[in-house]
Amino acid sequence: MSDRINARLPKPLADHVSRMVGQDSIFETPSEYIRSLIRKDMESEFSQVYTAVIDGFTDIKEGRYMESTGDWKKDKELFLKKQSENWQ
Repeated sequence: MSDRINARLPKPLADHVSRMVGQDSIFETPSEYIRSLIRKDMESEFSQVYTAVIDGFTDIKEGRYMESTGDWKKDKELFLKKQSENWQ
């Protein structure tokens, strides 16, 4: 199933799309170019989440974690204190 999206672009954006699309370009159609941009955006988002998860597991492995008190302000103070003391 495919949904159709129509968008109006200001001249500078439309000019850019025109330069990216055509016989002498990488993309044959504006739709192909837009799909490529969306895929890159999705990959970037996945990459950021993946990196954050791996960083979290690394922090746990290295002992850089704390139990929440349930109070955001107290947790933030405790976090900053532990961080400044290199999690000792």
